Amino acid sequence: MPKVEKIEKQIAWVISLALALAILITACLRLWGLPIFDEYVVLALVVALFPSAVLDYVDYRWRRSIDEHLPDLYRAIVQSEKTGMTLTQAVEEASKRRYGPLTSELKRMVAHMSWGKSFEEALQSFGDRVNTSLTKRSVPLVIEASRSGGRVEKVFEPTGKFVQSTLLAEKERQAQTRPYVAIVYVAFFVFLFTVIMLFTTFFVQMSELAALNTALLSTDEARRLFFHMSTAQALFGGLVAGKMGEGTISAGLKHSVILLVAGYIALKLLI
Repeated sequence: MPKVEKIEKQIAWVISLALALAILITACLRLWGLPIFDEYVVLALVVALFPSAVLDYVDYRWRRSIDEHLPDLYRAIVQSEKTGMTLTQAVEEASKRRYGPLTSELKRMVAHMSWGKSFEEALQSFGDRVNTSLTKRSVPLVIEASRSGGRVEKVFEPTGKFVQSTLLAEKERQAQTRPYVAIVYVAFFVFLFTVIMLFTTFFVQMSELAALNTALLSTDEARRLFFHMSTAQALFGGLVAGKMGEGTISAGLKHSVILLVAGYIALKLLI
């Protein structure tokens, strides 16, 4: 997957929010007070969140792939150095192998060194471009070892082990939090099931009472109320799922979009 730049995310937010605002303004001018107005609100939410959710997921996969290939890269550099290659030659040899999206960044690093940049400068540029959590931790260690006059090649092996152990810890954390993400989905669909059962049983009887002007809440009013509740639960529940599952609220955008669409389809078709 390609890298998503910060400016691309900002542009996506601006465009999607502008489109969502246009939908809301149009709905307010033409559909205010009608039941279909709520559907346009959900449409505006999906339009606002969907582009950023996709870009955030693509960027997450790119960063994840970079971090997962770092131990292989460091291991390859150590193996090349043991054959008698210099550090620059070892990096150049490692760039000929496949490391997913890390390969193109590594080739750029080799190109910078061929243009006259030092190893430290090229590695610093590499770290600034990639800017993942593990590169921000490992790159300064290698640069500091180089500046202190030590054998930089010897730093790659323990650094690779550090990266590998960090990845394993992150996978364990995700495995432990995955049930909590599932709970968010289960709770939402249980809510939808309860609402559907209420409308197919209880509110059918209430509609008969409404004809006698004895019902406290009409069927249409109850339908709109539950629609609003499901929309709020889908939006905020998805954000909570992203925070628990991947550690960031932005990671929950995709969950919010999925729950919003699922809730809309369920309530639209079954109530």
